[in-house]
Amino acid sequence: MLLALRQRQLLGLGLLWCTGYAQADWATNMREGVTAVSQSIYNLHMTIFWICVVIGIVVFGVMFWSMLMHRKSRGAKPATFHENTLVEIIWTTIPFLILVGMAIPASKTLIEAYNADEAEIDIKITGYQWKWKYDYLNEKIGYFSNLSTPRDEINNLKPKNANYLLEVDEPVVVPVNKKVRFLITSADVIHSWWVPELAVKKDAIPGFINEAWTKIEKPGTYRGQCTELCGKDHGFMPIVIEAKNEKDYQLWLASKQEQAEKERELTSKEWTMDELMARGEKVYNTTCAVCHQPNGEGMPPVFPALKGSALITTGDIKDHINIIVNGKQGTAMQAFGKQLSEVDIAAVTTFERNAWGNNKGDMVTPQDIVKFNEAAQ
Repeated sequence: MLLALRQRQLLGLGLLWCTGYAQADWATNMREGVTAVSQSIYNLHMTIFWICVVIGIVVFGVMFWSMLMHRKSRGAKPATFHENTLVEIIWTTIPFLILVGMAIPASKTLIEAYNADEAEIDIKITGYQWKWKYDYLNEKIGYFSNLSTPRDEINNLKPKNANYLLEVDEPVVVPVNKKVRFLITSADVIHSWWVPELAVKKDAIPGFINEAWTKIEKPGTYRGQCTELCGKDHGFMPIVIEAKNEKDYQLWLASKQEQAEKERELTSKEWTMDELMARGEKVYNTTCAVCHQPNGEGMPPVFPALKGSALITTGDIKDHINIIVNGKQGTAMQAFGKQLSEVDIAAVTTFERNAWGNNKGDMVTPQDIVKFNEAAQ
């Protein structure tokens, strides 16, 4: 009885494995991509691959033929020749010619991939722990792009969707058939900006600017990730690029510029507590919850709790603002003064002082943050 039960269990596991095997995507080749450069790289890759296949067949063919036809059981005797000049010339010349033949298409592809001249759009990309910032240098707009996968999916409370950990709140938007240059750097540690479909992968290094470019030929959404181990949430800073036709791109750009202008005007707006709390909760969940947790309880000792924190409940409000704006040296707390607007800093400060039962009852306005920054200069 027990044996039959075990047999049924093994059969079930076998069927499950076979089903998974049949449904899995076992493609191991690199992607062909959607740009001329990505296709050139793919073609180069396949050319070198087949050259290596031919070399492998020839070398192993000769080796196995020699082992079979000149084995001892057939009465073969080892040759005694040494330093054959003709053989030396042949096995030196042939690899040299092969390398030259491989270098020509490789050099052509490299020159094409690294030529970022005459770009029509310049986008500065800055890596932060753990998000990306995009500044459109010619259009004078900029914004952060954060992971938007729901925390319930990350915490295994809900099923994961098809683009799990590959969703953002603000994608990079570019027009098709225009050359876009990326200027890639970092504000803290080394990151790496990688979008396979575009064949773009560049390290983002603090203090340095690396250059890359793309020219997407058809509208669509293309996804990538940071590929440099940059901290505990390295796997939570995806990249999403939306390529639009020229008309849709211009509409998006006008909307973004209008939004930026409205954002600047919000600094002088008269805010209510409810408005600041609503905006602050959104900023907190996007920027702070990953370390301090959505419930404010943190992950001590690395990420202290904000719920019931002495800094908030008994400390000076200026100290609270200061640690958000300037961070805390020697800890994981980043300086958000250059990452968030005055409005967002005021809102998240207000939220933290009144959420999770802290209930301080005080309100920080954008003008308070402006005055704080002016006093610090």
